[in-house]
Amino acid sequence: VDKEKESEDAVEEKEIADAIDSVQAKIPESLAIERSAIEKLVRWYCREAGVRNLNKHIEKISRKLALQVVAEEEGAELTDDSKRKSDTWVISEKNLEDYVGKPIFTSDRLYDKDPLPCGIVMGLAWTSMGGSALYIETQAIRRGVDSEGKKKGGGMLKVTGQLGSVMEESTQIAYTVSRTQLADIDSSSSYFDDNDVHMHVPEGATPKDGPSAGVTMTTAMLSLALNKPIRNDLAMTGEISLTGKVLPVGGIKEKVMAARRAGIKCIVLPDQNKRDYDEMPEYLKDGLEVHFAVDYSTVYDVAFGEVN
Repeated sequence: VDKEKESEDAVEEKEIADAIDSVQAKIPESLAIERSAIEKLVRWYCREAGVRNLNKHIEKISRKLALQVVAEEEGAELTDDSKRKSDTWVISEKNLEDYVGKPIFTSDRLYDKDPLPCGIVMGLAWTSMGGSALYIETQAIRRGVDSEGKKKGGGMLKVTGQLGSVMEESTQIAYTVSRTQLADIDSSSSYFDDNDVHMHVPEGATPKDGPSAGVTMTTAMLSLALNKPIRNDLAMTGEISLTGKVLPVGGIKEKVMAARRAGIKCIVLPDQNKRDYDEMPEYLKDGLEVHFAVDYSTVYDVAFGEVN
């Protein structure tokens, strides 16, 4: 009985081996996923920590390739969505979208102009997907006058971009600090009295919250009021107090990674986050110009060209 079972097992193993060889023989020798495709997956599809989502995308590519190989071997007709759209079996960054669809994330840079338009600054935020480069935009609306020639309203701040309650509080603090800083820089300026300010954080469909954009908001409003643009390779993060102190924030490593991904060369961080930065791997810090701010005066000097 044992010999008969061993014989049956041997036959089964041979059948399985033959089946595997048969399948492998059908696989095109050129079939491969290039490194450029993996890098594109990581950057534009799978930014979260871990590799689970990356593995899901690679499995999706593999299933579609397997379907195409079998269909072409057997002469089966596939739908437009499933059929091979190129002459190659190599998955590269050029044909990756044919297998996984359009990128989930778009460009890290909304503005390529250097310097940026006045009133716009890049901040660094932490999201569920890790670090993210986030622009703060400000625009002035000159106050109108009534029939008697008196100005209507009075120096108001409007905020949009689906901000959470914590971030909305930050906008009010940043607005007060901006007015205070402007009075110290130019006591004759009545910019915030003559104009309402509209502040917007793009990508309105994405909820945003957390105390880490105070210095960015303050810098954006001062850039607008002083008519001084900010260099486009500068990004910053940090909360600000009413007296201008720069407060520590979380997610420094993720934010620095986001800055590097966006091509940023100069970063302003809270001084109390220096230890977090020092503990980061050297390859993340390589080539970066980093300034640590105790109060807003350092941020101002870096942003408006007082520091090289």
